[in-house]
Parts: sequence; C-alpha cells; structure tokens
Amino acid sequence: METYTVKNAQNSLRELLSDAHKGKTVVITAENGWAVKLVPTQVRAEKPRKAGSARGQVWMSDDFDDPLEDFADYMA
Repeated sequence: METYTVKNAQNSLRELLSDAHKGKTVVITAENGWAVKLVPTQVRAEKPRKAGSARGQVWMSDDFDDPLEDFADYMA
C-alpha cells in the first residue's frame, strides 16, 4: 500500500490513477487525519432510452382523481 499526502497526490494524480487502475492500493492522507483510498471501477455505457419501452407496464385506475374517503373530513 502506497500512501501520499494531498500535496504529493496533486502533483502526480495521473500516475496514482494509473497505479490504482493496475490494482495497487493508493491512499491519500490529509493533515487533519482523514484519508481516502483510490479504487478502480468500471463505468458502464448506458443504452439510449427508447420512448414507449414501458408500454403496458404502467396503468392508472379510472378513479384516480376521485376524492379519497380517508380525507372526507378535510374536504368539507
């Protein structure tokens, strides 16, 4: 595990990102005691949304706009 200060990490960020991507553990520490660890992750490309793809999966009841019986006291 390699540990860097914030100042050192700022100067060599590209190198640290590359190291983390290769599987090395990279920890960046600050003067106030907190620390972060760089962890590689994969970003998935999202498929473009297609209009109408949920057709038939969503419905609304015929009485959707009717007043609710539970709120009858508040509707007066």
